[in-house]
Amino acid sequence: MNEAEDLELSRKIEDILVARNLRGMKTVQPYLEAGYCMRAARILQKCRGNILIGTGFPVVKTFETDGPVGAIAMYEAFEKIGAIPSIVCGHPLSQALAARYRVHEIRVGDHDQREHEAREALEKFHPDAIISIERPGQAADGGYYNMRGESISKNTACFDTFMDMSDCPTIAIGDGGNEIGMGKVAQALQGLNIVPSITTCDELIVTDVSNWGAYGIISFLSVWNKRDLLGEIVPLDTLRYISELGSVDGVTRINQLTEDGLDSSEGESVLLQLRQVCGFI
Repeated sequence: MNEAEDLELSRKIEDILVARNLRGMKTVQPYLEAGYCMRAARILQKCRGNILIGTGFPVVKTFETDGPVGAIAMYEAFEKIGAIPSIVCGHPLSQALAARYRVHEIRVGDHDQREHEAREALEKFHPDAIISIERPGQAADGGYYNMRGESISKNTACFDTFMDMSDCPTIAIGDGGNEIGMGKVAQALQGLNIVPSITTCDELIVTDVSNWGAYGIISFLSVWNKRDLLGEIVPLDTLRYISELGSVDGVTRINQLTEDGLDSSEGESVLLQLRQVCGFI
């Protein structure tokens, strides 16, 4: 595919990701230059060293299903193209995933040490790229807030400093406006009923469910590597895996096999659409 064809595919993917407009991301999309999925994937396609994937949104003293499912999908895709991914998250998600994945734990609630913590990690990993998927982003007052406007600072580890202090490309995926990366479209968030994040990034992917934004990136990795990586993703299996580890749905706050209140079939439908536009089916 040439540049024009890649851009056209990216536009189609980006429209699929916000088609349901569950939390207003379709109204935010025009504030981004089209082609953001393509540009984010292009960064990652070149990576053969470490990629840090920050995820984990605290909900009722545990973690929600949206974020980890997409992080795991990207982790597995990156390994298949020769990169070395690690998932960066706080307790309890860090302990839950450590048996199966490379995990770097960050401290929950200890925000006085956030710059030191990030500096140590960046010196250790020297990442080729950093991704944040459904991580709470700092608000203008320095705190963290959920979709209901409730403070979650005491239960949140700081990943913002990884994005701010890195000298490698940064990518963020979010679906509501209070996640890391949304500072890139601050003007577009003024009409949303949330406490917005001010943390920015190099490339932002807006989507109806953050997990699906990961699929947008993997779409291009599939095309460019001539391998249907999208077809190798089984969201329900990953939901079952993290549910057994104690996850809850971020909207219902119940331990169930859903993403933001949606049945897993919704994510499967998005994957099917993406595989169709990428020419795999």
